[in-house]
Amino acid sequence: MNQLTLPTRISIVLILSLNIIVGASLFYTSANASSFKRKSISIPSGELPTPNSVLAIPASLISTDVSLKAKPVSIPLELKIPTLGIETSMLGVGTTNKKAMAAPVGKADDKVWQQAFWYRGSAIPGDLSTALIAGHVNGTGGIDGVFAHLESIKAGDPIIIHDTRTELDVTFRVDEIKTYALKDMKEKSILNDIYGTGPPSGNLPQASADGLAHLTLITCAGTFVKTTHDHRFVVFATRVQ
Repeated sequence: MNQLTLPTRISIVLILSLNIIVGASLFYTSANASSFKRKSISIPSGELPTPNSVLAIPASLISTDVSLKAKPVSIPLELKIPTLGIETSMLGVGTTNKKAMAAPVGKADDKVWQQAFWYRGSAIPGDLSTALIAGHVNGTGGIDGVFAHLESIKAGDPIIIHDTRTELDVTFRVDEIKTYALKDMKEKSILNDIYGTGPPSGNLPQASADGLAHLTLITCAGTFVKTTHDHRFVVFATRVQ
């Protein structure tokens, strides 16, 4: 698989590449990508916070000395998607030696298949930027992963990030669902949609243009070809509470 490396910024200890998404070969699914259709809604303005509103967010999730090259670490957050029956712990992940977003694996009974992965190069969920969370759809022996039924999510569904330290709930509402062909994942505009501006250019997360907090969920879809799947299933959500 071709490696597409982003520029390294000397002023920022951040090493990224476009294959953080396109090279994530540690997700497994045999779903037919043609069954996924784009869905979107406009969240009523009355449900959205005023742009640039100062709302509570989780405090720092990792030590400042944990780099993107470091191994996955436990973080004090839980991901909840009530309509799908998902309530799971989370890991903070960086990048592999091949500069792909890390997606931890294990034996069939390892809890990692049921955990969600917050990308440490993205924003803290709830901040006025974009946070990225990934997860397995299935794993060793074909067992269901945490995102086994993510394709059943609907526009308008809530996604909750729960801080186990403070009991703070940061609630997002799904506003768009898309499936991207792997070949299109090189497009800068698509990467900016998924990550928000900043990470695709080798920078830290940047403030969102609309002054709102955004969340992206991502997993693989389509047909497994050689080393990875040929599509990515992506859920976009905006903070409402």
